[in-house]
Amino acid sequence: MNEAPADPPASPAAVLHPVTEEDTDQPRQVAPSLVHPVVPDAQRLEAGASTFRMLADPTRLHILWILTQGPADVGTMVAATGANRTAVSQHLAKLRLSGLVSTRKDARNVIYSIIDGHLTRLILEGMNHADHRVTGEPTHE
Repeated sequence: MNEAPADPPASPAAVLHPVTEEDTDQPRQVAPSLVHPVVPDAQRLEAGASTFRMLADPTRLHILWILTQGPADVGTMVAATGANRTAVSQHLAKLRLSGLVSTRKDARNVIYSIIDGHLTRLILEGMNHADHRVTGEPTHE
């Protein structure tokens, strides 16, 4: 009796980027992943540097930290940062143009959100690192 050959073992990329099929007639889609084991090329390094440049301003960093807590409107961010409305609006425009925040309308308000979990974790880890630097608490893994 001839048995069908066993499936080959999954490649490391397939394990990190599982492919799912809901229906055999549907195109294959790559599921999102937390880890992207890619050696950074010039395009990825520039994209990363661009993100870090946007984080280099304390008011923008504060705005992004606020957005890690959930979506917010300009008034909420003005109150939380202590910056004036014009400055917060200008920072939000830069963040939106750089693709780090998204917007949606809620009646007459514009609600801002951080774009993804990678950026949320980056902001939170950056603030944890800053806390160690400010308090002198020993570093850890």
